[in-house]
Amino acid sequence: MEKIILFYKFVPVKDTETLMHWQNNLCASLGLKGRILISEHGINGTLGGEVKALKAYVKAMKMHSLFKDTAFKWSVGGAADFPRLSVKVRPEIVTFGVPEEIEVDENGIVGGGKRLKPEQVHRLVQQRGGDVVFMDGRNAHEAAIGKFKNAVIPDTKTTKDFIKQLEKPEMQALKDKPIVSYCTGGIRCEILTALMKKRGFNEVYQLDGGIAKYGEKFKDDGLWEGKLYVFDRRMNVAFSQKAKDIGDCCRCKGKTSNYENCTYNPCSKLILICKECAGTVPTCGAKCNSRLEAAALDSQ
Repeated sequence: MEKIILFYKFVPVKDTETLMHWQNNLCASLGLKGRILISEHGINGTLGGEVKALKAYVKAMKMHSLFKDTAFKWSVGGAADFPRLSVKVRPEIVTFGVPEEIEVDENGIVGGGKRLKPEQVHRLVQQRGGDVVFMDGRNAHEAAIGKFKNAVIPDTKTTKDFIKQLEKPEMQALKDKPIVSYCTGGIRCEILTALMKKRGFNEVYQLDGGIAKYGEKFKDDGLWEGKLYVFDRRMNVAFSQKAKDIGDCCRCKGKTSNYENCTYNPCSKLILICKECAGTVPTCGAKCNSRLEAAALDSQ
């Protein structure tokens, strides 16, 4: 039986290279695939493999002084959902583009928003009503297929775009509102809420454990709607059979959660397209469509 684990830990890392080699050797010896990023701020990983191997990995992490209290989230899937094992050292384990602004101590990110468990989020909404603002801490294509109801969706293609988004007048107007930031597993909001507080946002919260934990608790019977985008071959995860498709197909505008890559190889842009329309050779637009047709003619 196979599963996928997701985890992160913000903690000061002095020797990133040694940690990288240990992680690479450990995962390879257990036959695990996935992606691990390491920086001076900590570790961020998603791994797939046999349950026995994953448990051995978790045990090894719990024995390490830096990662003994790391929280692991379990999900459906396995090693086949990843092309390979990748363990790399980066300036940031989530690339906001401002590593100099990120401060980490033995307790994690310094100055982040207050953590709220799923039930506490519901309580806040009950107490404060329409004043509560949900803000998506993910990229726009993730939010297209699933989000919290009435959430603010910043216009972001990459995580680096958030810095400019926070400076926009429409975001500045929310500075005195209670804001609940959310993302897939919580890691992006750890940093985002700290950056927001540095920029004058007064009442900032983060969904503890992210959408993944919220989905475990309330599935599709709470404030969430749609499906959860994930960065592996599964592409999306539904919390229950009641999960809805809320994304708009780029061709027919019907509801879908299906993403495909543009079939014009030099582009390969991710496009939201229903499975019916995807059967007609999906491209991201007229320009790539004409280029694909021209390439087909050249090959004849």
